[in-house]
Amino acid sequence: MSSGRIGSGRGNDRGRKAREATEARSPTPVIANLLRSYPRTRPPLPAAHRAIYEDEYRSNRDGSRPIAGLAKRMESWMHRQVGVGDPQCTVLELGAGTLNHLPFEPSPTVYDIVEPFRRLFEGSEGLGRVRDTYAALADVPTDRLYDFIISVAVLEHMDDLPAEIARCCLHLKPHGELRAGIPSEGGLLWWLAWRSTTGVSYWLRNRLDYGKLMRHEHVTTAPEIAAIVDHFFEQVSITRFPTPLHHASLYTAIRARRPRLSVARSFLSTR
Repeated sequence: MSSGRIGSGRGNDRGRKAREATEARSPTPVIANLLRSYPRTRPPLPAAHRAIYEDEYRSNRDGSRPIAGLAKRMESWMHRQVGVGDPQCTVLELGAGTLNHLPFEPSPTVYDIVEPFRRLFEGSEGLGRVRDTYAALADVPTDRLYDFIISVAVLEHMDDLPAEIARCCLHLKPHGELRAGIPSEGGLLWWLAWRSTTGVSYWLRNRLDYGKLMRHEHVTTAPEIAAIVDHFFEQVSITRFPTPLHHASLYTAIRARRPRLSVARSFLSTR
């Protein structure tokens, strides 16, 4: 992944010019083809899956079933990776769901959320800590900037991910950071894990193929997400759990700084 350093004086000026030159470059053919593959169309979800979708999602997020509880404990690695740990900051969480990330935060000064399904967080005890709620990132006022934009197990679901990452760029303060925890979708260990745990539990409860739900939900792999973030940010770091290898990991954490604002604006102008 790309990286950068903060300098000063003439070095800082040279760095600024170098960044502008980097932004002016056209994406590689591989990245250009990846960007053109969005927005992506989800495979239709069969009616039997749709009928139980919301209840299944809520129980999965709450960890109210044994397998879901195990998954929740494993996913805590992602929450810890994206956790801000600074009460004097502004945070925007994408896909806040049932507000299950809030226990990992020490009450930031400002905490806003993006979540299209209000029923997931309505009535939550943590809602009192949230300043504003939005149904979409595009609804956030253009002049509202954040120290951190975070998400846990969300980016793989977005059917127009490049546009959403570009919008993140425009809502970060100059020193701001994007932090995302995602499953290592597309990797062997992740596939084996959900097939042998959540997939089995789902079938035993509903006699339905969990794979159809996964193909409907996860429209982007972890390497694709990392490549898209790297296209819009100058400095990106990747961490995986429990090993640093994609195919031998369950989860991936991405941290990105120094958004390429001109790249983001140019991309969004085509949407």
